Amino acid sequence: MSTPETAPRLPVFRLAPDIYAPLLALTRAAKKGLDPVLVELLLIRASQLNRCAFCLDMHVADARKAGVSEERITLLSAWEEAPAHYTEKERAALAFTEAVTVLTDGFVPDEVYERAAAHFDDAELARLLALITAINSWNRLNVAARTPAGGVL
Repeated sequence: MSTPETAPRLPVFRLAPDIYAPLLALTRAAKKGLDPVLVELLLIRASQLNRCAFCLDMHVADARKAGVSEERITLLSAWEEAPAHYTEKERAALAFTEAVTVLTDGFVPDEVYERAAAHFDDAELARLLALITAINSWNRLNVAARTPAGGVL
């Protein structure tokens, strides 16, 4: 049930369809060569931080299809407190995702970047950064437009 605060506001992709294709192309290009499980974990985590119900609904379903366990999906919002459930590589990527998504201090701390760089080569880091940028764009468009979970873009 929607309230005035959650009712769909703006069908942004229907009204401006030329926005959808390039953002989708960026997302697809960024995923190339990355582990699909890792991709979904990062997309879910950024969407949690941005409180994007539409993207959470989509990427939790995609994570299940990619074989991510319910336990790992459930614990993702507290991944730092559940280290046994995520590899060090996943944890480095999650920390990088959070730093790029939140940008609280206006930059990504060197230690977060270096932690990610210890697990990913420069080309992979570029793709991770593009993926995180893309999901943040999707999140911001869908949150501002109030695209409902399970809705259509």
